[in-house]
Amino acid sequence: MNDPLHRFVEAWSRVPGIGTRLAERMGLFFLGQSVEYCRRLADALIHLREQTHICQVCGNFSDGEVCAICEDETRDRSVICVVETPLDITYIEATKKFHGLYHVLGGVISPLHGITPSKLRIEELVARVEQGKVEEIFFATSPTTEGDATAQYVRERLAGYGLRFTVLARGVPIGVFLPQTGTQSLSEAIVSREEMK
Repeated sequence: MNDPLHRFVEAWSRVPGIGTRLAERMGLFFLGQSVEYCRRLADALIHLREQTHICQVCGNFSDGEVCAICEDETRDRSVICVVETPLDITYIEATKKFHGLYHVLGGVISPLHGITPSKLRIEELVARVEQGKVEEIFFATSPTTEGDATAQYVRERLAGYGLRFTVLARGVPIGVFLPQTGTQSLSEAIVSREEMK
């Protein structure tokens, strides 16, 4: 394998979901394309990184300081859906069943991986609740031990604010992350969300 192709494969194989073989096939595909095509792709990648920011309110991806969802006055501001990553918002929005706001934690509590509550955006959520407009916290964290423990920790942190706490109905199988859940199953789990026990 020549050096530029080797460097390409090494770089792309670090992307989640792209292993060495897929990176090799991608490299060979791009070698068969025009320099202009490759340049447009490279520019799009750079533009994506330079022009995408984190919403200062919820932690979602945004092209400005505040994302379109947080700016949308038609959203139900009494409900905040707590998710792990901005990608989770994409899947929930695709269902068209949730009309509240979001809060991205940035992961789940995982002592084995060195992720403690202080490394997540929990205090930012507390600050939003303290503004007094929130009535319900809806947890859409992954139905895993870490996801459930994180939701429980956040619930305990928000105890005393008189909030309603809900979770996805268990139409989402245990251990399955939102990206692996079908839109129909996720829609039903949102509409039928349950009181957190």
